[in-house]
Amino acid sequence: MPALHAFANPARFLKIARPLTPVLFWAGAALALFGAYSGLVLTPPDYLQKETVRILYIHVPSAWLGMGAWSGIAISSLMYLVWRHPLSNLAARAIAPAGAVFAALCLITGSIWGRPTWGTWWEWDGRLTSMLLLFFVYIAYIALARADADRGGDGRVPALFGVAGSVLLPIIRYSVVWWNTLHQGQSIGLTSSTIDRSMIWPLFFTLGGFTLFFGGIVLMRMRAMLAAQKVEARMRRMAQ
Repeated sequence: MPALHAFANPARFLKIARPLTPVLFWAGAALALFGAYSGLVLTPPDYLQKETVRILYIHVPSAWLGMGAWSGIAISSLMYLVWRHPLSNLAARAIAPAGAVFAALCLITGSIWGRPTWGTWWEWDGRLTSMLLLFFVYIAYIALARADADRGGDGRVPALFGVAGSVLLPIIRYSVVWWNTLHQGQSIGLTSSTIDRSMIWPLFFTLGGFTLFFGGIVLMRMRAMLAAQKVEARMRRMAQ
């Protein structure tokens, strides 16, 4: 617990975040570009889906981060509710826009992939519908957090919403098991995969690259928000 409180100190956080931000950002961008290039050029087409399958190198990392980002919001919100660390609330607010972008990218790439595979751009099945709901929950959280900040709220309402919204995550995860769906089942597990080795290896680069890139974006946003708070506090002192 003392280590957690020490890391929650904005000064110590910034000391770590400043050098870490460009490392995560550029390393993530490089890995993602290499993985995307490899998936588009170096891997063979799928025997059934042909060239269409190559969109998985973008779709899967987007789905992973669309869900993973809300996990980050929920954890940060819970930490804020329990320990009242302002940095936790800041982290949740910084994560939300990036998570919304990846959730939207997941829906867009899934729709593009579904058109030649399923014969339709959209199907109201469990996986697609629950992911769309998560995107709307992102938008609602962003609006709620902004409204709370504008009226001088203490951040508890957005934090409660952040924790409550996590109920969608297991629904998305197990939707292909609980309901009949056009969406394929789980292709990658902890110990096995239904994707051939000749096709799956670039996916690990895009997964890692997008994740590092996401981390760099979140740290960048947190630093900008802390700087804005510092400027706002200074302006208030000058106005007195």
